[in-house]
Amino acid sequence: MIKEVQTVMDVRAQVKLWHDAHQTIALVPTMGALHEGHLSLVRHAKTKADRVIVYIFVNPKQFNDPKDYDHYPRNHLDDLDRLKREGVDLVYAPTLLQMYPDDFATNIHVSGITEHMEGAVRPGHFDGVATVVCKLLLQVMPDIAIFGEKDYQQLCLIRQLVRDLTIPVEIEGAATMRDEDGLALSSRNVFLSAQGLKQAKRLNKVLFDLAAQVAKGDVSTENAQNYGRDQLNAMGFQDIEYIELRSADHLQEVSNDNQNKPMRLLAAVRVEGIRLIDNVAVDKIN
Repeated sequence: MIKEVQTVMDVRAQVKLWHDAHQTIALVPTMGALHEGHLSLVRHAKTKADRVIVYIFVNPKQFNDPKDYDHYPRNHLDDLDRLKREGVDLVYAPTLLQMYPDDFATNIHVSGITEHMEGAVRPGHFDGVATVVCKLLLQVMPDIAIFGEKDYQQLCLIRQLVRDLTIPVEIEGAATMRDEDGLALSSRNVFLSAQGLKQAKRLNKVLFDLAAQVAKGDVSTENAQNYGRDQLNAMGFQDIEYIELRSADHLQEVSNDNQNKPMRLLAAVRVEGIRLIDNVAVDKIN
């Protein structure tokens, strides 16, 4: 059975043993319900450090809807089995009280980067992310932490958080894992019907096509968002939360000052009530 700990004291004790032995440690934070996307992060982490810790915790503070938290898929035994096969060294799966004691009273807010897109449609979500990630990094103190690029705004937030608070951990993004049709893997995909899954697979096609057209100059940066929304509508998406073109570093709005720098196209839609997010890189315009 894979080694699992649930307390800060136990995870710190193991980390100290590895650091005392001059071994590097990579951390992969997850909320469980692991799929190939998560496992790709684990495999990436194994190339970056001597030891790999996977964190499993469904964080209630980043859910706007309590029902969404209650219904979030959980299969801990299956997760442990998958991680054992991947050769993970340690699973840190704290209890709710371990992360948030009854007298817990601190909230971390990162301004600016959290005010739009996900932050606009999910008020308080990024405060929950920032708070739990800050706690986690300080609890474990790994050398590097791996986050998936699928949650790109979250990745930018965490990089800002680590810079601002001078947390001595390297943050690295890993490429989004996709199925054979390009659909970004997500724990919530299991809730889609066959027809819903077919519809969901059209999202990445719109994003990749639009990114290529913007990169070539066939669609201007000023018109990209309206064009993208029209394309999503044409592909049958009726519930579009946003589609936006932003700078790749700090997710600023694209302007004459930064339109020749790397950009990111990001979108969120709902299919059969299931929320899907995705994003793709836009190469520098020639």
